[in-house]
Amino acid sequence: MLKYIKGFTSTIVVVALFMISGCQHNLLKPRQKPVQVVYRFDDHRWLELKGYNCEGELWFVDQQRGIRSEIWSQFYRIFTKPYINASERYIAVPNWGEAGFVVSKDYGKTWQNASIKGEEDNGSNAPKYDDIVSATIINDQGFLLTRQGRIYMSSHPFDDPRLQPGGTGVDYVVEFRGRKIPHHIDAIRPAEGLDTSLWGREYIDPRILHRSVNQYYTNFQNLPDRIPEVKNYQGWTHMKCDLNAGL
Repeated sequence: MLKYIKGFTSTIVVVALFMISGCQHNLLKPRQKPVQVVYRFDDHRWLELKGYNCEGELWFVDQQRGIRSEIWSQFYRIFTKPYINASERYIAVPNWGEAGFVVSKDYGKTWQNASIKGEEDNGSNAPKYDDIVSATIINDQGFLLTRQGRIYMSSHPFDDPRLQPGGTGVDYVVEFRGRKIPHHIDAIRPAEGLDTSLWGREYIDPRILHRSVNQYYTNFQNLPDRIPEVKNYQGWTHMKCDLNAGL
């Protein structure tokens, strides 16, 4: 009888230890962050957000071209204003809380930050997020509309050949106190790892173009005075996110 009790007790101890071990294993097992599609360009391209409370990593996926690339490594929050991206080669992704884009000029393979240049009523060179009305990307060109009616836009989708490696550079004249002063901008000198293609990486308000050297670049000349009409767009017009995903 004593042997039976000892054996029974040993069995209980082993089972208890096994259960405790299993519980600890479950407790220590990391929970996977939720992944959700927050924007669709069309039926084969979309943006994925990985993280809780609609904040985290942002990825671009193009099933047709076999592209999966990281846009933001952390802290991304969705753009809450109307957003239409009707271009394929040039993709510009806005985010919450500021006027700015991360852009790709190679169908989403690689990404770069784009700058904003303008003149707001408060003296800043970019609009406040609350003043943004919409972001539209069409014909490989991006447009950011504000409630004051200003349109920040990227250049035409090509580089001024004079500024590219081997180019002649850009000559222009500035008039100052009745004198014409010649200026010259050198062509870009190639360097290892340097991306010499500059188009699409700067958004400017055409109202200040006459005060910028950009006015002399061919890709900033004859800019549109309104946002082109978007026709037959199959994608979403807003980003969407479920705050409770994974909770």
